[in-house]
Amino acid sequence: MFSGKERLNQLGWDEWFAAEAQEKVSEGHGVARVVAVDRDRLLVQDESGEFPAKLSGRFLHLTEAPDDFPCVGDWVCIQHGSSDRFGIIHAILPRKSVLRRRAAGDAVASQMIASNIDAALLVQSCHFDFNLNRLERYLVMVRSGHIHPVVVLTKTDLISPETLRNVLLDIRCAGIRAEVITVSAITGDGVDRVRETLHPRKTYCLVGSSGVGKSTLINRLIGRNKLETREVSGTGEGRHTTVRRELILLNNGAMLIDTPGMREFGILGAEEGMGDRFADIHALASQCKFGDCSHSNEPGCAVVRAIEDGSLPQAHYRNFIKLRSESEFHDLSYQEKRKKDKAFGRSIKSVKKSLGIKRTGGR
Repeated sequence: MFSGKERLNQLGWDEWFAAEAQEKVSEGHGVARVVAVDRDRLLVQDESGEFPAKLSGRFLHLTEAPDDFPCVGDWVCIQHGSSDRFGIIHAILPRKSVLRRRAAGDAVASQMIASNIDAALLVQSCHFDFNLNRLERYLVMVRSGHIHPVVVLTKTDLISPETLRNVLLDIRCAGIRAEVITVSAITGDGVDRVRETLHPRKTYCLVGSSGVGKSTLINRLIGRNKLETREVSGTGEGRHTTVRRELILLNNGAMLIDTPGMREFGILGAEEGMGDRFADIHALASQCKFGDCSHSNEPGCAVVRAIEDGSLPQAHYRNFIKLRSESEFHDLSYQEKRKKDKAFGRSIKSVKKSLGIKRTGGR
């Protein structure tokens, strides 16, 4: 059995979080890690074990943006007595890293997926699902959130060795230097190599489209069918099963977060991730004649010149332009929305104060 402090350490607690907690955690409160999120339900784990939690009234009153609410992987300041059924969350500790995307639909908002992740396993089926442009999106997203990427290609048993070699060649020709692991969860090939990349007290997440075999891979890693899986369709494509975000503690002490499938997602705050993924284009851009070159039709553009002489693949360039434009548009719209939301929130609080309406609820 683990002691209280050792249990926190097993969950990834370290000196960095301890230093942040000194200013955030009030007397009589403790810390816990969010280990599962299912819609508005939270499950946390602290020194004493696992229990459900809810947000304090003050937290709800002061929090405006969706990405400021707890997500799986967060460390939170919590109040929980031995006789309490629910813990009460009062604050979230700063996040080391984040996995987020632009929320689905027309609304300009970000959606937090998970936090405090050391590495992301970017899972694509090399049968039907493999898409180089989508893989570049994944790389930009995780790099922007300060997360180390590892590419995992699943369902290798469904393709020929030659086809697999071509897929790997396409990845390297696109300038992707991340580690690539090929896996068949059916035969077990490559599963041990994935397991060797997962280290104790570190947090990992699986990112990929629905049905690429994430849950099947997790079941292989933990040695039992903890997560529900469904048979693949007649085309060889899997079917979506994950409906909540959950942190799973593996036998070797590593932690793994499964996430719902993401085939399409918008990118927010991707400037740093763009710089990492498209370092070759950024290096060329430093040689352009004009500092504000858009790399389209300006004279003296080193990027366009590289495309013309064949040293820069056109598909790689087109994806760069597309992701850059999308990120800039969404970032601008998101910042404008945040300003409007904050202004609206302040006006509501001002009206309540003038009417003498007091906040209720919470502890």
